[in-house]
Amino acid sequence: ALVDDNVFTNLMARSNLSTAVDAVQRYPEQAAALGVSAEEATSWRLAADQTHIPYNDELGVHEQHAGFTRHEKWDFADTGSDQYPLLLHYPYFDLYRKQVVKQADLVLAMYKCGDLFSAEQKRRNFAYYEALTVRDSSLSACCQAIMAAEVGHMDLAYAYLGEAALMDLDDLENNTRDGLHIASLAGSWLALVAGFGGMRQKGATLTFAPRLPGRLNRLAFRVQTRGRCLRVEIDSSAVTYTLTAGEPLTIVHDGTRLTVSTTPSRPMPLSAHSPESAPEQPHGRRPAQRP
Repeated sequence: ALVDDNVFTNLMARSNLSTAVDAVQRYPEQAAALGVSAEEATSWRLAADQTHIPYNDELGVHEQHAGFTRHEKWDFADTGSDQYPLLLHYPYFDLYRKQVVKQADLVLAMYKCGDLFSAEQKRRNFAYYEALTVRDSSLSACCQAIMAAEVGHMDLAYAYLGEAALMDLDDLENNTRDGLHIASLAGSWLALVAGFGGMRQKGATLTFAPRLPGRLNRLAFRVQTRGRCLRVEIDSSAVTYTLTAGEPLTIVHDGTRLTVSTTPSRPMPLSAHSPESAPEQPHGRRPAQRP
């Protein structure tokens, strides 16, 4: 069995193995040329099926790694702002035996492997890890923006979008002089498209569940997919889909299949959500609220 302590690594290995098996089945001649047999591909599938995903039944959350939720929680209240990033001030021996998270990890897994989690599990997991994630990495805010939007915390998602997009413009980490945070810049696109656009890829099909925070009244983007160029335009009440090039394309909007052509689709309602009180972040680590 393929077993790993890190949930994101774990789930991505499971997803990648399954994708590799599908590729062997779809392209048998190329697989044979590479010396990949059907028996070997079957063993990959067995490994993927036996991947371990830790879960705490008492708390109702998945674990960052096996046994993580049984660790003592980090003392955030007595950690000063000048002691971040934590890894520069505390030994790994101390960090790894406490409940503290450098960057969104399990949260990222819920985005990349979303079908493996229920909506309730996503909500509970997000709230639990939000209170433990200190964002000592510029890779974190964009992932938290995506999942905050999915579980309905739109203002929080907007705050994280601002952090990802302005990482260098506002020199938030005081190190832009050393070079741009390219992954964070790319992550701001993901926060917009996967977060507020709700875009996911399910096999060969693109799905959307768009919703906007109150501070945004319009979002438009284009996506190249399967030889077509799809334009998505969202305003405060509806979304339209249009192909700028290519044959008609079937997508899924908020659970409804929709065939899109070069004629704009009828306006489709935004994805509904029930706003809840946003979860708290570690003391002193709340993202800045932006206009």
